[in-house]
Amino acid sequence: MATTTQTVTPEQLAEAKANFKKDGFTIIPNVISPEKAKDVMDRLWKARDESERRGDPTHLAWLDPNESNVRVFYLMNLDPVFLELISHPVAIEMVKAGLGSDNFLISNFTANIARPGSKSMGLHSDLSLQCPAPWEKTWALNVIWCITDIYEENGATMYIPGSHHWKNREDLPSPEEEQKLYKPFEAKAGSIVVMDGRLWHNSGSNVTKDVDRALLFGAYNAPFLRGQVNWGVGLSDEVKATLSPQLKEWLGVNRDGNLGVVTGENDIFVEGKDVPRT
Repeated sequence: MATTTQTVTPEQLAEAKANFKKDGFTIIPNVISPEKAKDVMDRLWKARDESERRGDPTHLAWLDPNESNVRVFYLMNLDPVFLELISHPVAIEMVKAGLGSDNFLISNFTANIARPGSKSMGLHSDLSLQCPAPWEKTWALNVIWCITDIYEENGATMYIPGSHHWKNREDLPSPEEEQKLYKPFEAKAGSIVVMDGRLWHNSGSNVTKDVDRALLFGAYNAPFLRGQVNWGVGLSDEVKATLSPQLKEWLGVNRDGNLGVVTGENDIFVEGKDVPRT
């Protein structure tokens, strides 16, 4: 297997965490090597074919304007390399820093390949799809794996700077103003983009003639939120049997729920406090 990890220094991680806190996103280059990214791309196309063979469609007409958008769901069921990436130590360190806790759940892991001619989906934030307003804190985030180079012309994710501060839908701009606010995430293959779940964004349009843009979206959230996927059902028994105890906890497939891991202090367990009993 190709080399998994490049060298990400403690100084780079510290800078990435500071940028994430300030801007609602950060880009970390060279998390995996270009050779590893190419290997993952090859595996992703095979995963696309296997998904279709299993009856899981790789295009959703209600979500994307045309079939040039290719989506692959349940990645961890399709190749062990995706289990490797969702639990990558650089990604996990950024998740813990972004959520402000060691306790989290893996909410989803999907691929979006924007082929030439693909169009944008629409403005949204991932947290707004999981819980109602107000969106007060970083309760969810995405680690976006750049499996190819990404830039505006080949369909880079477009984000609105500062939008992670919006707390309600009333804060959203008009459709006309929205188009003036977008900026592209641009990065080389092997990079990750860590994006606050409150940051409003959409998928860009691929206007190239022959360049695919492939991204993997690893979604994580605080344990008091229900994830986008029920992994107890979404993973096969064969895959679940291969999971480490840590991955079972992060995926929520253990018998026990999240008792004791919800962010925040539960007074009932604080020694010496006079807690009213019912």
